[in-house]
Amino acid sequence: MNNNDTLRRIRYALDLSDDHMITIFGLGGERVTAPLVRRYMKGEDDDDAVYCSDAIFGRFLDGLIIDRRGPPPVGSPKPPTVTELTNNATLKKLRIALNLREDVMLETLKAGGHPMSRGELTALFRKPEHKHYRPCGDQVLRKFLNGLTKRLRPKTPVDSAR
Repeated sequence: MNNNDTLRRIRYALDLSDDHMITIFGLGGERVTAPLVRRYMKGEDDDDAVYCSDAIFGRFLDGLIIDRRGPPPVGSPKPPTVTELTNNATLKKLRIALNLREDVMLETLKAGGHPMSRGELTALFRKPEHKHYRPCGDQVLRKFLNGLTKRLRPKTPVDSAR
């Protein structure tokens, strides 16, 4: 998945406004404007779209962690600068930001249509050098974000007057 698509899905799942997106980017150390945020949200086919690089998307995810969990303790090391953001790193940062336990992650994946075992899930969070590491495919991240949307944005009641 490209960063713009992931950013759109996160924004929709968490129901974030333009102003809140700007704040989150700012917490991660990236200055953006409302027009730029809207251009990140556009599809790839749109002439006005701007690609969100791994470094910028990484700062958004770092800002999301700060927004949801608070600032890091004084004296703690600063997160490393991201040069290449993998789906595994994206999933890990979302897990941290949303304070999701393993059982909640498994339920979310199941709600998104991708049931997974505990072993399969933990393999996604291992270091790449580990023999049981498993790369997170686009489909797994997509299904996780779909499940997150289903959990966080309940369906609106159907108008019974019709």
